[in-house]
Amino acid sequence: MPFGLCNALSTFQCCMTSIFSDLLQECMKVFMDDFTVLTRFIDINLVLNFEKCHFMVTEGIVLGHLVSNKGIKIDIITSLPNPTSVRVVCSFLGHAGFYRRFIKNFNKTTLSLSKLLQKDVEFKFDQPCIEAFLELKSRLTSTPILQAPDWKFPFELLCDASNLALGAILGQRARVGKSVHVIAYAS
Repeated sequence: MPFGLCNALSTFQCCMTSIFSDLLQECMKVFMDDFTVLTRFIDINLVLNFEKCHFMVTEGIVLGHLVSNKGIKIDIITSLPNPTSVRVVCSFLGHAGFYRRFIKNFNKTTLSLSKLLQKDVEFKFDQPCIEAFLELKSRLTSTPILQAPDWKFPFELLCDASNLALGAILGQRARVGKSVHVIAYAS
């Protein structure tokens, strides 16, 4: 498939899902154009770009994270010092925002940091900012309890709003009376 086509990613995703459907839960993950698999390419006559493939490695970058047998490296986030400028806060919030669907009450948590980005506001990294920064680092380095949707059960959308922020949770219940399993957060 040529690079750069407007529907290339969705076509690739559909192709990989149909070819490897029986392996997806067992030993393979497909995400856009990044995937990990044990076998099957020769049987399907699938051609790989070997410049983009890595075989027999002890660690590798998957979805922008360095993954190894020791897990995902999070030292960079945990060792971040408190921001000292608006530019650093903006950069941190930009990177953290990529993971907002995994973080409950993202906007509420980042409110004091976001206020530092407003025009004509003096940069003062005070105690509420420190607490928000530490809380966000903690949430970025802990495992979220999210589940993939189960299409057999109905979806529930739980919403909350205040004068400061709004949020929502997309979830499902396996049975009436059971707790909601979170699929995604929105904030």
